[in-house]
Amino acid sequence: MIDYIRGSLSELNPALAVIDAAGVGYAVNIALPTYSFLQPLENKETKLFITEIIREDTHELYGFPSKGERALFDLLLTVSGIGANTARMIMSAFSAVEARQIIATGNARQLSQVKGLGPKTAQRVIVDLKDKVLKIDLGQDIVPDTMDTRNDEPGLNPVRQEAVSALTMLGFASAPSSKAVEKILQDTPSATVEQVIRLALKML
Repeated sequence: MIDYIRGSLSELNPALAVIDAAGVGYAVNIALPTYSFLQPLENKETKLFITEIIREDTHELYGFPSKGERALFDLLLTVSGIGANTARMIMSAFSAVEARQIIATGNARQLSQVKGLGPKTAQRVIVDLKDKVLKIDLGQDIVPDTMDTRNDEPGLNPVRQEAVSALTMLGFASAPSSKAVEKILQDTPSATVEQVIRLALKML
């Protein structure tokens, strides 16, 4: 079982990080807050705490900058109907602190806005985890602000390209993803990649 991976961050996009550790490149699935945390560390040494998802047809790694965030992800996986991708969606739509607060206060309406979570599943998450999430120590919110990398030409906008790419990697179709991202950038041209994806997750 892998507890953590420490190594050089060789590749990064909003849904995946590749860490070179002892000559092996580990492809690690990440949520948006982890992407923000890793942005200043590209080509530098970093450390992610790992959850392994092993099934007959796949072996996936999910990485988090703190044990608390990993614990929240693992706790979400214990709920019937919540798979790894849906858990990552929750942790991309909200910060770990926000997700814990939403669950602890029983805010099923806000939680059900996440793609893949209907009202019944959102309520199940709250019933199963309402008391358990308060036992998770998330410490301080260590995720730094993302840099504003916007470009005024829509066709060349790196924020648009990264956001659409991340959404398609999360399982959304390209056309509606592009449409949602375009609308968000029209309304908020200075939005960062993370902000755009968070808003898009609530629209798709």
